[in-house]
Amino acid sequence: MKLIDGKAIAKKIREELKTEIDKISGRKPGLAFILIGEDPASKAYVQMKKKGCLEVGIHSETLRLPEDIKQEDLLKEINRLNNDPNIDGILIQQPFPKHISTAKLVEAINPSKDVDGFHPTNLGLLLLGTNRGFAACTPLGIMKMIERSGIITDGMEAVVIGRSNIVGKPLAALLVQKGVNATVTIAHSRTKNLKEVCKRADLLIAAIGHPHFVTVDMVKPGAVVIDVGINRTDQGLVGDVDFENVKDVASAITPVPGGVGPMTIATLLTNTYESYKNACTNI
Repeated sequence: MKLIDGKAIAKKIREELKTEIDKISGRKPGLAFILIGEDPASKAYVQMKKKGCLEVGIHSETLRLPEDIKQEDLLKEINRLNNDPNIDGILIQQPFPKHISTAKLVEAINPSKDVDGFHPTNLGLLLLGTNRGFAACTPLGIMKMIERSGIITDGMEAVVIGRSNIVGKPLAALLVQKGVNATVTIAHSRTKNLKEVCKRADLLIAAIGHPHFVTVDMVKPGAVVIDVGINRTDQGLVGDVDFENVKDVASAITPVPGGVGPMTIATLLTNTYESYKNACTNI
């Protein structure tokens, strides 16, 4: 069994990115975070991402807004950042307050600054198979992790458990791209014979937010298993995969923590740098 060390791969990507950014003599890439309310988990996630920015040399700023902010005022702040020449990426930390429309916020971001890859324009470009937009950070980070681990996806049967707009759907779109060439099934809570569907997978990716959902009897011997889940339990952070038992049958597997999580942040930083390069090209 090979342990896929996302933490080590992400560190290498950050080092490569820092080398490139250190060469810039003028304005550095800029990433703006919008943090609404006082949710401790959201604050912690933004702090981790800001730490990554500092490490590689990306300028970052955080716009802290009250929980009860009106949607129109929030949209004005997004528009201001859209027009700020020093900002290349805009990230609104989710979850949002219930009175805020997620769709309206996401669509308000200029697609060229949507480094989270959630704007409909970027999702459409992903489905078209072009490289002109941004793919969502977690799915793209998974693809980079697979590639850098030397795993050949050509002809693999891949099963993605989870159909979210943040992970499941964009990941399936990435896996079917020419050059990746996987055959993809998206499984979910209504999938019939889920265990048998998963057991077919050469590449099994769990992204459902359910602790230890994937058990050893769902995994084909020799499969590559990617665990996207981060679940807080009395035993600490655990993934969607029963790691201790599944690792004995998988050919390669990601741990939680230290697997997909660090890749998400590394890809956010990479997307911001790509946005910066695009902006400089268009000047």
